[in-house]
Amino acid sequence: MVEMSLTVALVLAATVVLLLSCLMRRKRRLGEPPLEQGWIPLFGKAFEFHRDSSGFLVSCQQKWGDIFTVYIAGKYITFVLNPFLYQFVVQNKQLDFQEFSLAISARTFGHPYLNDAKVPVSSEEIQKQYSYLMGEELNNLVESAMKNLQSVLKQEQMGPTDWKVESMLDFCCRIIIETTYISLYGMAPQNEHKQITELREKFLKFDKMFPYLVAGIPIEFLGNTKMMRKELISYFTSRNLDQRLNMAKIIKERKNFLEGHSYLQDHQRAAHHFAFLWAALGNTVPAVFWALYYLVKNPEAHAAVHDEIEHVLQAAGQRPGPDFNISLSREDLDSMVTLGSAIKESLRLCSFSMNIRTAQEDVTLTFKEEQRVKLRKGDWIALYPHILHMDPEVYENPEVYKYNRFVENGMEKTAFYKGGRKLRYYLMPFGSGSSMCPGRHFAVNEIKIFLSIILASFDVEIVEGEKSVGLANDRAGLGILFPDSDVQFRYKWHQ
Repeated sequence: MVEMSLTVALVLAATVVLLLSCLMRRKRRLGEPPLEQGWIPLFGKAFEFHRDSSGFLVSCQQKWGDIFTVYIAGKYITFVLNPFLYQFVVQNKQLDFQEFSLAISARTFGHPYLNDAKVPVSSEEIQKQYSYLMGEELNNLVESAMKNLQSVLKQEQMGPTDWKVESMLDFCCRIIIETTYISLYGMAPQNEHKQITELREKFLKFDKMFPYLVAGIPIEFLGNTKMMRKELISYFTSRNLDQRLNMAKIIKERKNFLEGHSYLQDHQRAAHHFAFLWAALGNTVPAVFWALYYLVKNPEAHAAVHDEIEHVLQAAGQRPGPDFNISLSREDLDSMVTLGSAIKESLRLCSFSMNIRTAQEDVTLTFKEEQRVKLRKGDWIALYPHILHMDPEVYENPEVYKYNRFVENGMEKTAFYKGGRKLRYYLMPFGSGSSMCPGRHFAVNEIKIFLSIILASFDVEIVEGEKSVGLANDRAGLGILFPDSDVQFRYKWHQ
């Protein structure tokens, strides 16, 4: 009897799965793009996309053309792969980025959903505060990061002539996370090295779960991630923030704004601050790693960038040394065209972000007079710039790191072509239009500061015998990829 019941249950379960599969498979309507939805219920083409996102999308492009829809883990995503059509997506007022990003942020970081009638915090008002990441306030933030990064480096125990061996990713994480944290949120009145070490370890563990949270997997299914998130949020309670000194203007304004809404509980305000810290670090940490890794791995690039940094320092009458008192302005950093190109080149190779918009209603997108596609309410439309970044028509030998690819006649190169036509969009590691990262200027300047100080102060090289590292695919579609392994490098004071 038990065996019969079990058999019946299995048959019923299989029937339910089959019915769900049939019900969930949608049929392509007239005017809609070609559809790839796979045969696995709920997952669709998720496995193929996760395994090799660019290769999978290129195969779809070869099969269907530049515009097609793919069912991935519960979402129908229409990809537009022709860079000359990007502007029709970026500028279309019928497509929304904000609702998508707000929902992802609320679910991932545990703060209330903005624009909810029950929690009437306007996302537009919060967006206004991003003005403190530009202009004079950006200058102040860059100056603070310059001082703080050197203060963090002073904590490193360096002998006068000895080589120090470390794991490069671990080193980048340690320096950048502490520098960014104290540059934004200020310093505690007492030594907090131990607390920042704990914050970093928890942050990195939580960050590994980020792709699963974005994919919609309930946090309760991810081990102790919910508890870890709660502990991270606790760093940003009003009691803790009130004690900190030299807080950045943007954090002060966000703090005052959130505290002005009395219906928000303290832990909800703290969750907003945690989300902001993640936004400042989530892509910057791997971007710093790749920028340093490619420079150290390529002697010609290393020498060219090092010479440029030394030239700027000499012109400013400064010399690196154990006292770490270098002071470079934003103008100094902007003048380093070769360094800027090297950073852009590493971003080109390692950025795998999707630029996503959501259809608020059933909509017909007009790309050209003869080219229209229909989208259904709730569908996503996405650009996947990594395919553009690796297009041999745009970038010669795109798989090769070329540190000066974005330099022309001693100036920043901004003209790139495909099929003889100049591209409006050719490098998109920070998104586009309304989805462009508001902190991109600070992020790039922070990377420049890090590389300038490290390369000017130290002789740096990868330990002999270390294998080349590759890209880990678990964040495909979400930003800068992490390396699939760490690499040992060594450094000592530059004589």
